[in-house]
Amino acid sequence: MIDHGIEEKKKAFEKLLNIMDELRSKCPWDSIQTKESIRNLTIEEVYELADAVLENNYKKIKEELGDVMLHLVFYARMAAEENQFDMKDVLDAINAKLILRHPHVFGEVKVNDETEVKENWEQIKLSEGNRSVLAGVPVSLPALVKASRIQEKVRAVGFDWEDRKQVWDKINEELAELQTEVEKGDRKKIEEEFGDLLFSVVNAARLYHVDPETALERTNKKFIRRFLYVEQKVRETGKSLKQSSLQEMDKFWNEAKQQE
Repeated sequence: MIDHGIEEKKKAFEKLLNIMDELRSKCPWDSIQTKESIRNLTIEEVYELADAVLENNYKKIKEELGDVMLHLVFYARMAAEENQFDMKDVLDAINAKLILRHPHVFGEVKVNDETEVKENWEQIKLSEGNRSVLAGVPVSLPALVKASRIQEKVRAVGFDWEDRKQVWDKINEELAELQTEVEKGDRKKIEEEFGDLLFSVVNAARLYHVDPETALERTNKKFIRRFLYVEQKVRETGKSLKQSSLQEMDKFWNEAKQQE
């Protein structure tokens, strides 16, 4: 295990804070940024970190963590300029929250497994004044991630299937309802039933301990990898994709699958 020690970590973090101070006062670009202007950049950095994690590329993970850390320091610096809070306040707040929400570590509460930890977490949040267990789900989350988080939240307070096998009946029910609406041709209803079906599939993923966002992204990457192979092989025949038959492309697709 790599461990540079607390003092070295403090020095490195202090250096980053000092660099941010310098950038904010001397760099023409950094000095004019606002929390609104870097918001989309922050989202981009988090997605790049997520990609590096899926690739299991520790070099890139380290780099992207640094980029995300820079943004955290950036927001805290801008807040300090507006006399709202600074990095110390941010760290004090998260330290207090972690201690409060982990009474099984920092208190006398006993838990048997991670499920009880999650249940305690949600109960503590409600005791802190949250009116709903869903209050902590960000509005701007991508729909697939949001569906997963919603289901995790309500499961923590007991709103869940008694037997996870029951979810397959729900999926079949939603699929049948979708097929019915497709036959009727009502686009609004078709969209609604597609949403219900997807929500049920996400539920099944959760019940079988699969993260749906990760699973779908791995499939996206697999499809891209195979389709790039198809494109390459089609080019080698001297044709374009438009000029190739589906049978030809399917042949190359199967070759790509076999190579994996």
